[in-house]
Amino acid sequence: MFDPAHVPPELIDAGDAQAARIEEAALNAAQPAEQLLFDGWLLRYAPGKARRARSVNAIAEGRLPLHEKIAHCRDWYAKEGLPCLFRITPFSRPRDLDSALSRIGFVAEDETRVMALPLGGATPPVRCAAREMGVEEFAQQVGILRGSSAQQIAAHEVRLSASPLRMKSRRLALEEEGRIVAVGQSVPEGELVGLYDIATAGDARGRGLATALTVEMLRRALSDGARTAYLQVSADNIAARRVYRKLGFADRYAYWYRTSADAVQPGQVGGGAHL
Repeated sequence: MFDPAHVPPELIDAGDAQAARIEEAALNAAQPAEQLLFDGWLLRYAPGKARRARSVNAIAEGRLPLHEKIAHCRDWYAKEGLPCLFRITPFSRPRDLDSALSRIGFVAEDETRVMALPLGGATPPVRCAAREMGVEEFAQQVGILRGSSAQQIAAHEVRLSASPLRMKSRRLALEEEGRIVAVGQSVPEGELVGLYDIATAGDARGRGLATALTVEMLRRALSDGARTAYLQVSADNIAARRVYRKLGFADRYAYWYRTSADAVQPGQVGGGAHL
């Protein structure tokens, strides 16, 4: 079981100004239509696989008592037919939110590392030419490569289409013999660029395609004016993290989720239209 106490202290440093800016950019990069503010907390309740789009992001202190706010979130997500998830970052407020959730039975899970890379310098050549795609095709292809359901694909497309940064984003595909074998998306904001939805066909893994695609996204982002790239990857995804480290990415901060053991599961009550 994941224990936040084992996360290296430097990865939960709330005083890291660039990490805080990356966190803001990451929230901006994936804005679902289904979100609202409640006393300083951003409640996202979009359907689909992405937990970032269906969790509480405690971005400000607020004024209400903590127990009252947590109870409100439980009720809100239950009515939407979704588990009540809290996304815990070094910048979550109040600072004792994680320990408070732990005391009332919320379990920590799904540790994620945000990795960053200063752009510039030489990069290896790309083995396959990448082509750009529109939102609809990209959502379809990501879903196919991930084995997502039709509902999850549709939800992903809606979320991408609603993004205020969609016009500047690049959605790339690598093809072999007319077949898409890898896809990825880059989302710029100022001098930052986030890499998202990098996926490879199951029978094409282990051949460096994800590396080639990532390098091409970084090359294009640099030419577009980005100076720092970031991405989010599960802490236990050793293979992916090894690839990103070889490209120069390093851990910048960590986040995880807290979920209640008695959380309502998707589709159990209400909110069926969202799923």
